[in-house]
Amino acid sequence: MTDSSTVQPRSGADLNIVNVTKSFGDFVAVDDLTLTIPSGSFFALLGPSGCGKTTTLRMVAGLEEPTAGQILIGSEDVTYAKPYKRPVNTVFQSYALFPHLDIFENVAFGLRRRHVKDVKAQVEDILELTELTPLARRKPNQLSGGQQQRVALARALINRPAVLLLDEPLGALDLKLRRQMQLELKGIQTEVGLTFVHVTHDQEEAMTMADTIAVMNEGRVEQMGAPVDLYENPRTTFVANFLGQSNFFDAVLSDRAAATVSASVHGNRLGVPAARVNSPGDQVHLGIRPEKITLSASEDHAVPEGHNALSGVVADASFIGVSTEYRVDLPWGAQVTVFEQNTHHDTRIVPGANVALSWDPVHTFALDASQSVDAGIDSEVLQAVAATGS
Repeated sequence: MTDSSTVQPRSGADLNIVNVTKSFGDFVAVDDLTLTIPSGSFFALLGPSGCGKTTTLRMVAGLEEPTAGQILIGSEDVTYAKPYKRPVNTVFQSYALFPHLDIFENVAFGLRRRHVKDVKAQVEDILELTELTPLARRKPNQLSGGQQQRVALARALINRPAVLLLDEPLGALDLKLRRQMQLELKGIQTEVGLTFVHVTHDQEEAMTMADTIAVMNEGRVEQMGAPVDLYENPRTTFVANFLGQSNFFDAVLSDRAAATVSASVHGNRLGVPAARVNSPGDQVHLGIRPEKITLSASEDHAVPEGHNALSGVVADASFIGVSTEYRVDLPWGAQVTVFEQNTHHDTRIVPGANVALSWDPVHTFALDASQSVDAGIDSEVLQAVAATGS
């Protein structure tokens, strides 16, 4: 890659979305949204279809007008500015490349349209940054999907926008190529220092690339923060379920003033850090991620001091490559999912075996019991679970 000094973005400016609402008749797609996206950050709007993330992006791009509120880039109010007058560019899932132009001319198009006289050096710099130099004289139909995606990115970057908008740009790629492009996109963003605002429904994609994620649901932000914070300490069941898998137990809290709060779960005492209790009341859903739990045969039952512990019976075991997924029935009828890395294999842990489950309390979180434990889970997943009787 080239030195980023050859690809200078416009002067840095925060993107501010202030009390923005967008309604389509009686339907509110975006509901009083306020966000500040710092200059030079990689920011992701993450959520399921219909949550308002794409509508938000289209308002920033100027393709939709807000019903209320303001959109500012730095001190410039662009709420009602025409798309071509905004310091933004957008990369879509459909790359919209010009099939009759070669890659060099596709990338140079924006500069030529602005009557820039000497485009050669700028285009060559961008082609090198996006690893397209050897392909400069090919036509789009001679490129792979990943290469076409790079061309679309290069064409947007060369205009040096203050903000680059990415609308599901990797959605058309296969899984392996998509993961490769996630790392490449993040590397390019770091090198050029541009503000990237990325819309996606793919949780892994958002967590791989973004510095900050805003998880959207029904036009509002459920929670915003660094990927690790959202995953480790979700504030709602929607966020807990949308970002990975969670096991939930109905629990009652006590000793709320302690650093580690005590939770009663069907006669079992489990600990949860006070900083991870996101509920005003004592009735909670106690959550733990499947990969945080250690599984052992009952005869080896030696739980580390201070760890949470439960017992159960293995209902099912599925080898999935890097790990084995166990489903364990608990005495009161609930079922827990456990992911165990395949670093060793205990032949005793098979369906029907009595097992002990344990985990460090620091990985536990507690959420308001008034929320649905199924919030954030894809409806097709719920139907599949119901069909299996799990």
